Amino acid sequence: MLETPRLLLRPVRPSDAEAFFAFLGDPDAMRFTHNHASLRECRRRLAGFEWQRRSEGYAPWAVTGKADGRLLGWGGVYRDPFDPGWGPELGYSFHPAAWGHGYATELAHACLAWADQVLGLPEVLAFAHPGNAASRRVLEKAGFAAVRPVPEMERILYGRPRHQSGGSKCRSRAL
Repeated sequence: MLETPRLLLRPVRPSDAEAFFAFLGDPDAMRFTHNHASLRECRRRLAGFEWQRRSEGYAPWAVTGKADGRLLGWGGVYRDPFDPGWGPELGYSFHPAAWGHGYATELAHACLAWADQVLGLPEVLAFAHPGNAASRRVLEKAGFAAVRPVPEMERILYGRPRHQSGGSKCRSRAL
């Protein structure tokens, strides 16, 4: 489990699927990325990422509000089991009610500190749709730089090398 000043990041639970589907299945909320077509697909994808946590030691987290425990989003550093080959990447999706509060930036800083300090990953990648200005700003604030367009994905690839010193400190605690 990781924590930030306002967020708790914990492994995804099977009981989270319906709350996740409320935004991961919303075509408008997910217009710049993968939209889950059904609750079953959402469950399958979440389970795939949790399998990755068990096999590789890291996967996206359920993002909850520290004050009230409410599920706000999903994200973290992972190797996408459904589109392998890119290496470790940062990704996130939030419920529309959580947009505009700086949660994605807070999540990004915490997860990247964890990737640097705990996992020792040499590089973390990220993708953003060219039209998603908010996500592109989050990535830039987190130290990413645009590398190149990936036309077949309709995304821009961003890169960020491991930070050797300074930056955010990672705070984790046992479940």
